[in-house]
Amino acid sequence: MNTLPEKDFTNPRAQHGFVGRTCSIVSVGSYVPEKIVTNADLERLVDTSDEWITSRTGIRERRVAAADEFTSDLGAKAASRALEKVGISGEQVQLIIVATITPDMTFPSTAALIQQKIGAVNAAAFDIEAACSGFIYALEIGQQFIMSRTYETVLVIGAEKLSSIINWKDRNTCVLFGDGAGAAVLQYRPGSHGLLTACMGADGSKADLLNMPGGGSRCPATVDSVNAGLHFLRMEGKETFKNAINAMNAAAHEALARCNLDIAQIKCVIPHQANRRIIDAVGERLGVRQDQVFVNLDRYGNTSAASVAIALDEAVDQGIIQRGDLVLLLVFGAGLTWGAAVIEW
Repeated sequence: MNTLPEKDFTNPRAQHGFVGRTCSIVSVGSYVPEKIVTNADLERLVDTSDEWITSRTGIRERRVAAADEFTSDLGAKAASRALEKVGISGEQVQLIIVATITPDMTFPSTAALIQQKIGAVNAAAFDIEAACSGFIYALEIGQQFIMSRTYETVLVIGAEKLSSIINWKDRNTCVLFGDGAGAAVLQYRPGSHGLLTACMGADGSKADLLNMPGGGSRCPATVDSVNAGLHFLRMEGKETFKNAINAMNAAAHEALARCNLDIAQIKCVIPHQANRRIIDAVGERLGVRQDQVFVNLDRYGNTSAASVAIALDEAVDQGIIQRGDLVLLLVFGAGLTWGAAVIEW
């Protein structure tokens, strides 16, 4: 069994006998649609202003997919870029996990559709739904297949076409969200600690704070449900804001404690890109420096499960994250769900 090099932190996986079979993200990729919708564009749709949106959210623009561009298309493009960067063909992928709240259809899974689009003919495929927390949930699930030696190459994707479930007449929600996808290739990398830990949580008693009432077995599509706007995303902004800050802060502290780390040892913190005030409040509670936090919210808005995946890809491409650096991912979403992951890159 291989022994990992000494580090100034604790690998929680090693404590449970997983020293010889860790899981690393060996490549990331992302894709956002070409169409840009600015705050000025939204001023022509609803009673809002660039100043109002920017001051309250930090968002200046977001991407919106074309009418004939679907979640599976966004995810396939992000996945192809991630695979190309590391020189892996679609045929080598053994499992595809897609985190999304905007699947192409209820079934089959978006993962199965992506499998076909990227030629991953040997891969099993399934979706998970943990809203904006989905990417970290999917990473932890994918890691289990690597650590157990079930698969050698796992593809994890966060992809969303949120423009398809947004009420463009609701100024409180239409300004917040955008479309996009991010992907990560997971493999065992000898000598690397990889994904050190992932802390996840949920509180179903607060499900009504952020949801889409229509479309499921409780409220299938009818003329009345469509006319009532039940197939659009709904959010209680103030309560969601408060819960997001508390949950992300608690998850971050738990993840750092598991690894015996101080926040100062983290090279890059990548929080869910939902609201600049949430990001700043969480950062202040954690005591992070401004240069530790990666933010691209102003250009993409909230892309739900794709959010931290897109940001991770950009941080790597910009050289902010390099081999051996410690990265902290923080997420929060409908469910309510939340999570934090510590990664040695």
